[in-house]
Amino acid sequence: MRRSTPAEGATRPDTPYLIDSFGRVATDLRVSLTDRCNLRCTYCMPAEGLDWLSGPDVLTNAELARLLDIAVTRLGVTDVRFTGGEPLLRKGLDEIIAGTAALHPRPRISMTTNGIGLARRAEALRAAGLDRINVSLDTLDKERFVGITRRDRLADVLAGLAAARSAGLAPVKVNAVLLRGVNDDEAVPLLRYCLEHGYHLRFIEQMPLDPQHGWDRAQMITAEEILDRLRTAFDLTPSPARRGAAPAERWLVDGGPADVGVIASVTRPFCQACDRTRLTADGALRNCLFSRTETDLRGPMRAGATDEELADAWRATMWAKLAGHEINEAGFAQPLRPMSAIGG
Repeated sequence: MRRSTPAEGATRPDTPYLIDSFGRVATDLRVSLTDRCNLRCTYCMPAEGLDWLSGPDVLTNAELARLLDIAVTRLGVTDVRFTGGEPLLRKGLDEIIAGTAALHPRPRISMTTNGIGLARRAEALRAAGLDRINVSLDTLDKERFVGITRRDRLADVLAGLAAARSAGLAPVKVNAVLLRGVNDDEAVPLLRYCLEHGYHLRFIEQMPLDPQHGWDRAQMITAEEILDRLRTAFDLTPSPARRGAAPAERWLVDGGPADVGVIASVTRPFCQACDRTRLTADGALRNCLFSRTETDLRGPMRAGATDEELADAWRATMWAKLAGHEINEAGFAQPLRPMSAIGG
């Protein structure tokens, strides 16, 4: 049964930070800037797309700046990652990043993108204050890319990766999802490509976050399968680097220093070390990627709530966080919103 209350008997300590009843402190904020995307990846959304948020529903740049200020200066957030949908589609992105970089203390700023349009914008994003970037890339084959994303844009993604590296958005990370019978033979080619170009590859287990609710555990390529495929061509040894709250287990490739990561959210959950809090493009707080409840900040903010009232609502949301996502428990129910609306 899913638990809907904090740890039994726990009382929230008198701290301004985003602590939960299990002692975890959220310092990493994931901010979805838009639910819109210019790809239609088969595991993420249908070919026709989704019903996007209307303009008035989306946080304005000023509202977003206010919430980011609260997160950093009042709640102890030290890392901000901008996501989507596709964050490069957000108008005023450079200004949003610059405003975030001007906060004191300055948070580390990253972004997850599909890379389309990145080639012409990487330098400006770096100049605005973006520190590093993750680019989604599931295949190096043009026809497969079209089959997975329903768009012929592989060349744009590869150009975006190269531009990010040239701009100094280091480390440039590549996120890849292997799909059974589609691209599950590309684990080794993807790693070879990333090693050759100096990118840091992270494989991600496919998660139950699709709007069609068609996720099938039996069709998911597990972390162990990914590692088995990689070991056919590389010697992998556990990285001695401290993992901390990082989602990826890291493995040195052929003795290092290069490594490869595997994010095994389903088969090797890392919930006990989670330090994330999430803000959707329409101003909803989520204390877990898989949460089925949200806290609206947009409504109170537009109704005149003070910064401290908004901060208190944020604190209460994180205090109520469950021990884990419970994907592997009987009765698990997929979130009502898909990944494109929640943010990565």
